[in-house]
Amino acid sequence: MKLATFDAGNGARLGLVTDDKLLDLTASGAPELMSMLALIDAGEAGLDRAQNTAKTAPQYAVSDVRLLAPLPEPRQIRDASSFPRHIANAPNGMHRLGAVLAGEPDPGFAEGEVTEVYRRQPIFYITNRFSVLGHDADVIWPGYSDYMDYELEVAAVIGKRGRNIDRAEALNHVFGYTIFNDFSARDTQLREMAGWLGPAKGKSFDGGNVFGPVIVTRDEIPDPHNLRTVARINGRVVTDTSTAPILHGFDEMIAFISQDETLHPGEIIGSGTVNDGCGLERFEFLEDGDVVELEVEGIGILRNRVQRSSRKKT
Repeated sequence: MKLATFDAGNGARLGLVTDDKLLDLTASGAPELMSMLALIDAGEAGLDRAQNTAKTAPQYAVSDVRLLAPLPEPRQIRDASSFPRHIANAPNGMHRLGAVLAGEPDPGFAEGEVTEVYRRQPIFYITNRFSVLGHDADVIWPGYSDYMDYELEVAAVIGKRGRNIDRAEALNHVFGYTIFNDFSARDTQLREMAGWLGPAKGKSFDGGNVFGPVIVTRDEIPDPHNLRTVARINGRVVTDTSTAPILHGFDEMIAFISQDETLHPGEIIGSGTVNDGCGLERFEFLEDGDVVELEVEGIGILRNRVQRSSRKKT
């Protein structure tokens, strides 16, 4: 199933997307269909209820509603870094940016390498679960940053609670998959990463985490580690790759994260940026008004426009 959170003029509702139609599941009044989080919490019984309810649910044309983030307030957001070319070459982009910000010549591209820690284990950080937007929303760039960037990722939505989850069973804990645009304020990220505590304001600003357009249940994506991924800026293809080179798949991530730590339904885990999946690797940044489209096989297209804040930097 392709599941969405939408607004047809009377607030956020849960819907099932089929072709160009959206079926209003919330109209049934069933408690487990009042929101995406309620559906996730209801488990398999909730999915069965959704399928049965869809047969008689009121319909909208997808073009007549506003798609919101499919999970507007996740219980947690963790984002990993799992693709070798991004891991190897993003630091070179940061080095180039540092030189430019210091008024020095751009030293140009230099191929990097994957440091050993990224090969040994999944590496991830936790970001602001309230700074979430959805499909076709405008992302207002924070006034403290001049270097706007996108990041093309796939995200897994946890559907079943677990602790010390075995890797062989890990994907059974996934509710579904969605597209994740991890927008990044690169100049701010460059400064704060020197503090060795991971990204903060370089990632956490209102609307910095964009998900959508839908969540596709895991039964429709049997192998999330072999999906074509494409990014376009103003219609121009800038990334065309796949999730196949991932160093640590969602199964390994879930097993690793859940070591002596409970994973809860409604949490989101980002795959990390796919190879060549951001402007930093090409040293090419977004401009005011750019439209970013991220496409993932089996899920759809997530589209957003970036706009500069009217507030001046201080």
